[in-house]
Amino acid sequence: MINKIDRYIFFRLFIITFFVMAVLICIYILVDFSENSDDFVDKGATLAQIWKDYYLNYIPEMMRLVSPLAVLVACLFITVQMTERLEITAIKSTGISLYRLSLPYLFFGLCVAATISYMDAFIIPESNADRIEFERSYLSGSNDRIDRGGIFRQDSDSTIVSFNFYDVNSNSGYSVVYLVFQEDEINRVVNANRINWVDSTSTWMIDRGSEQIFMESGFEERQLQREELELNIIPRDLERRSSDIYQLTYPQALDYIESIQRIGASGITMPQVQLYSRMSYPLSIVIVCMIGFAIATERRKSGKGFYIASGLTVSFIYLSMMKIFEPFGSAGTLSPEFAALFPHAVFLLLGAGLLIAAKK
Repeated sequence: MINKIDRYIFFRLFIITFFVMAVLICIYILVDFSENSDDFVDKGATLAQIWKDYYLNYIPEMMRLVSPLAVLVACLFITVQMTERLEITAIKSTGISLYRLSLPYLFFGLCVAATISYMDAFIIPESNADRIEFERSYLSGSNDRIDRGGIFRQDSDSTIVSFNFYDVNSNSGYSVVYLVFQEDEINRVVNANRINWVDSTSTWMIDRGSEQIFMESGFEERQLQREELELNIIPRDLERRSSDIYQLTYPQALDYIESIQRIGASGITMPQVQLYSRMSYPLSIVIVCMIGFAIATERRKSGKGFYIASGLTVSFIYLSMMKIFEPFGSAGTLSPEFAALFPHAVFLLLGAGLLIAAKK
């Protein structure tokens, strides 16, 4: 009998979660289109481009974002229904504990969390890349570059390069200074009015510049024209954006963070927080399953309004806490790991406490 109840709960959760997720995504698309329709028209985007390049690529990300709320609504709806029909009371009277009854909920939450985690690791980044490219072309205010001017990078242990300005569209750097150190002294300085990235050879080419080589007796200087500059830095290291992490798979994102550490770029905590938040986000699905089940197992005189208000309140506080802690992690006030995991730890303890306190 218990296996039948498990299957019943699992498939009901699946159907309601899918329905709620579809409704939320449709509402979001309608609201987003009404807000951005003027930009679409002004920039000349066709309906086919809007649907194919933007919204179809946005749906996987929206599924990730709304999945905790959809699962929470499903848990509350099914459990409240079973509570009002006294089905939970009847099940407990047969000797089945409330902890045992929570297993199909937790198993469903784990399945959804694993699915979302896999999508976020390997599928969503590709769709995000296409969507963000569309936003840069057809939506105003979508420039999210981190490094705009005064860019400094450590090319190696003994070399530093600075860019007064870097143009991401042409892969060109302006007013570039390349310093080579020998112990504590500058050994070589290259000043370039402009350098360009050459895709065919994967090298940087100096357009116009000069080179000074320092010796004990003085220094030698020569002018440079169309000469190669050996740098370990590639264009991706200079065109960093706040949305980079969301366009990379988990392995690519880890390599990206490692490359930022290697080149000595600033602002490394922001991509770390973004990545750790992405990786820990599916935990919220399991946690809201526990909270939704624990809240709805007891009959209340206030009726369904209490459960709806409780679910919305939990979702709002949970999401707000995740967003509040992220800036502190990005600023370095808190460690990136703590900023990403602390809200989940708080609500995990809350869910466990509610489940323990529920009438058995």
